[in-house]
Amino acid sequence: MSGVIGATGGISVDTSRLKSSENLKKAGEKFEAVFDGLMLKSMRQAKLANPLFDSKAIDTFTEMQDAQVAQSMAEHAPMGIGKAMTEFLAKSQSDLNSVPPEPIK
Repeated sequence: MSGVIGATGGISVDTSRLKSSENLKKAGEKFEAVFDGLMLKSMRQAKLANPLFDSKAIDTFTEMQDAQVAQSMAEHAPMGIGKAMTEFLAKSQSDLNSVPPEPIK
């Protein structure tokens, strides 16, 4: 059933990619980056002061910068939410449970 799109509105029902601990680790890192990005976006929306220069271009640049910062944070200084998600998903995979969890850095 690899690559088959189910009747779920275009969402793949193929879960074979979850069987790799490497893929789960990548998914956890991406989840961490998304979470960090949402956190940065929320912090920016607080607007504690009036910006000196305010334009759509600066907003776009700030969004791109925040995306890069979030990715960097997830790779180099993770908060642990991605690792927690990875461990939670790994519990449901019997063949991944034999792999010892990575030590916390």
